[in-house]
Amino acid sequence: MFKNKRITLKTKILGLISSLILLIITLLAGVFAYLQAVDTRNQVEQLALQAAKSISLMPELRDAIEQEDLETQFRPIAEQVIDQVNAANIIIENRDKIIYSHVENDIEESGLDDTNDLALLFGGSNIFEVERSSGSVIIGKVPIMADYGDFQRIIGVVSVEFLETDIYRNIISRIKTIVIASIVILMLGIIGGIFLTKSIRKDTLGLEPHEISSLYLERSAILLSIKEGILAIDQNGLLTLINHSAKKMMNLNEERLIGQHINDVLKNSKIEEVLQTGKMMHNVEILLNDIVFIFNVIPIIKNNQIMGAVSSFRDKTELKNLINTISEVRAYSEGLRAQTHEYTNKLYLISGLLQLERYKDAFDFIQKESITYQHRNQILFNQIHDANVQAILLGKLGKASEKKITLEIDPDSHVDPLPSNIEVTDIITIIGNLIDNAFDAVANQQSKKVLFSITGFGNDIIIEVTDNGKGLSEEQIDTIFTLGYSSKGENRGYGLFNVKRIVESLRGTIEVHNDKSGGAIFTVYLPKRAFI
Repeated sequence: MFKNKRITLKTKILGLISSLILLIITLLAGVFAYLQAVDTRNQVEQLALQAAKSISLMPELRDAIEQEDLETQFRPIAEQVIDQVNAANIIIENRDKIIYSHVENDIEESGLDDTNDLALLFGGSNIFEVERSSGSVIIGKVPIMADYGDFQRIIGVVSVEFLETDIYRNIISRIKTIVIASIVILMLGIIGGIFLTKSIRKDTLGLEPHEISSLYLERSAILLSIKEGILAIDQNGLLTLINHSAKKMMNLNEERLIGQHINDVLKNSKIEEVLQTGKMMHNVEILLNDIVFIFNVIPIIKNNQIMGAVSSFRDKTELKNLINTISEVRAYSEGLRAQTHEYTNKLYLISGLLQLERYKDAFDFIQKESITYQHRNQILFNQIHDANVQAILLGKLGKASEKKITLEIDPDSHVDPLPSNIEVTDIITIIGNLIDNAFDAVANQQSKKVLFSITGFGNDIIIEVTDNGKGLSEEQIDTIFTLGYSSKGENRGYGLFNVKRIVESLRGTIEVHNDKSGGAIFTVYLPKRAFI
């Protein structure tokens, strides 16, 4: 099995930069070489023609032709011109033959040229290219004019020759310079690419693109699966990330949340304070949209600078509901344990009476207990047909017995199984908190009585809890459902707040007032039909 080998970011960048530089250099060098070749050739052609014209106008040349002593008089001049323009040969011809050639070996071969007609017959200056044994030759031909009285006569032709091999050699030397410069540029580009890849890898924490892509997919999946709210802000307080759970908990329906300031999205969130202080926030309770959230905020620090912050938060009321549910289950267990303990004591009493042969007292005690439980069970099991409500009341009856509180169930109570829109946790929170609140209200009373009633006639389910405590003041009635309000100390005051929140979420209402005989009455109205 062969593992898939991924090309690293460094290799990709260096390959791309090198290829681009090499392509650009090749194109530029090719274009420059072509233009240089054309330009050099044009320059040589013009130089050949200009040199031939300059020689043809020299008086020394006319004198040497008339005296037929070109070798002695003209050779020094020709050598000087050849050295200055780097020509291959200078040839002087009359109408019949070559009378001078700076390169002796080319005299006979040059005599074969048929390019003198334009110069000898018409006096024209021209440039020609001919083939020689030494290669192609560029020739500039100019007629030699002499004055004869009132007119001029053509007495010969000057030819200045340049070998194409010499031209190409010059071009190649220039191209070599271009190639060397190109190699230097390519090396500089590779070195720059290496530094660029190092800078990019530093910014990406040494991760390759496929690793970054994998991390992004994993991050998206994690954010989607986390039930806690997650959000992140940059150093300017602008929102850069928010997961689905955060939107759901905060009831944020706007699609374009990214890029908005955190204070515009969540007012009084205190998250921006972390950017100013650089200190973490742990388990800070913040009230947003009438819901208490527990926030944890951690700053993002890079090079001793705060670059942003990440926050996770959860709904405290949900945690409280979960805790309340667990507390209720524990309370039911403790209530059942208390009932077991109470029944055990009663069994001991019956056993003792039977051992003392006090059969009538034992029978009377059994009859009394039987009537009491039959009456209570008649209401609990024959009139209340919801198993969850039965379980809650059984637990509270045990708890009341343990606290020496008389918990009575109204004989007129009657309810069918609760509709599906009322969750088990909802009914546990409502009934459990109302009865516990009543227990606390009668805790210091000499006679401790609590009356529970539930009816399901009509379109509403009505739950009512009455106690014989001291009742509530007008101020307490106004603030009793406020979050954190409690007369029992700090870190309390969530029970009735949760009751009201759940009742309102079910589109119900809750009322509280004082009884005429003393104590408070809490009444909850829950609609049977779910509202969408």
